[in-house]
Amino acid sequence: METEIERAAIARASKNVVAAGCACRHKATPRSEELQADVARRLNRAIGQLNGVKAMIEDNRYCGDVLTQLAAAESAVRRVSEMLLQEHMRTCVVEEIRDGNDEVVDEVMALMRRFL
Repeated sequence: METEIERAAIARASKNVVAAGCACRHKATPRSEELQADVARRLNRAIGQLNGVKAMIEDNRYCGDVLTQLAAAESAVRRVSEMLLQEHMRTCVVEEIRDGNDEVVDEVMALMRRFL
């Protein structure tokens, strides 16, 4: 469960809301083309795995086989999350701390708790 400090940190981090209502912001430091390509490739693989799982369900395939494929898709998505968290720590967090915003640590802690 998030603490009040963590919720406040996330709220501060989400202050730049676009007109469509998305709480998404743009990074100050762009991701490398290599990272973007790797993330896109991994996400496409996970999407393919999930489409395969959907087809298995529609085909009434054996539960154990479906669960095995779901585990593979979850693992693929988790790896993308790890890669992006690492990128976030190396760029966004470092930049914020260098700019004197040590409150970003609370945001990172809240993000990390989501993966535990």
